[in-house]
Parts: sequence; structure tokens; C-alpha cells
Amino acid sequence: MSVSELSASAQNYVKAIWSLTEWSADPVTPTLIAERTGLKLSSVSDAVRRLSAQGLVTYAPYGAIELTEMGRTYALAMVRRHRLIESFLVRALGYTWDQVHDEAENLEHAVSDFMVERIDAFLGFPSRDPHGDPIPRADGTIQIPKAQRLSDVPHDERTVVVERISDADPALLQFFYQHSIVVGAQLTISVGDAYSDTINARVSGAEKAIALGRAATDALYVSHNHH
Repeated sequence: MSVSELSASAQNYVKAIWSLTEWSADPVTPTLIAERTGLKLSSVSDAVRRLSAQGLVTYAPYGAIELTEMGRTYALAMVRRHRLIESFLVRALGYTWDQVHDEAENLEHAVSDFMVERIDAFLGFPSRDPHGDPIPRADGTIQIPKAQRLSDVPHDERTVVVERISDADPALLQFFYQHSIVVGAQLTISVGDAYSDTINARVSGAEKAIALGRAATDALYVSHNHH
């Protein structure tokens, strides 16, 4: 049973559906999938019916879409491919972390299962990709780090550790990188100026804090440092 048996379109859909549930408990709807994939709602609705006929999802009209056990297995295989390819591009080929997402989107449909396993072994079986996203193991298990969006953390003086950074916006990734906000960085956060809707974050070792707006704090997932 290989995920290569699915069409590229079905591969994209199961991965998108799973990704929407990775950091959110909200039900997955055709509208959410359309936003995630940039496809028309009518296309998504047709695709969901096809996926259902293939036994990959269950859905109720106007209700939530859920992956079946088989759908979830395939989705995790695609997530594994994507994140291992991203890791390989950064670590072996010298890509910067804002360049890898689109490249991995193309390559993930072309690689064989054998190549994915070779990449995994070559990299020493990494548990996370360059953005901090957990990489599913070959057996489909995945360890999702305990983290919450920086936007949702109380903003009194406290130290947090960056666990994951959303890779949706390459320009934002470049901004974070320039300011040393990377996976594993320690940030001391405090409330920004009144009415500015910002959070001040000072990277450990840096002299001054940077003001982060909502787009930035939504993209950063952090854990609390208990030291």
C-alpha cells in the first residue's frame, strides 16, 4: 500500500485535510480546504465526493470532512515526504528555509517510497523539518510538540521557546531569519505599545526587542520555558 497509487490531486487533498487538523481543533470544511489550497469551492466539493468514493474521507453535506483510517495513513505518508524533502533541501543542498516549500510541493509527488526512506536514513532520521514541523515516522506515528501560537500566550514578561514556524509566507520566514527568530530560539516577550496590537520579543542574546504584529505572532508556535 503506497501513497504513490493516489493521483497527485488526491495526494494534495488528503495532505491539506490532515494539515488543517494538525494545529487546530476546528472542523474541516470545503471552504477551509479551498482557502488552504487556493482552489475553487466547486472543485473542492467535487474532489471531496471523489475522495469519499475512494474511501479516503467521510463527510456529511454541509458538515465536517474527516479522513478515514486509510485516508489518514496516506496523508501522513505525504506529510512525511514533504517534510523530509524540505529537510534534505536545507541540510544537503543548501537551500534557505524560505525556498523549500514550493520545491517540496513539486518533488513530493515524484519521489518513490524507497527514495523517501533513503533520505530519512541519510539525514539520520530527523524528528522535525526546518520549520519545526514534526516528521511522521515510517510507521505513521507522529509526535506533535506541545506548543501554542504566540498570539494566544499571555504577554506578560516571560520566556518562551520557538517550537515551530508556519511556512505559509516566505517573506515572513526571511524576516524571522534576519532577526534570528528560528526554531529553538528563546524569546522574552512583553506587551507592545498601547493600541498597537504588537508583542515585543527579544531573542536571547540580542540587545533590543522587535515589535511583532499579528501576522508574525500567528505564525510562531512556542512552548513555555520552565527553567
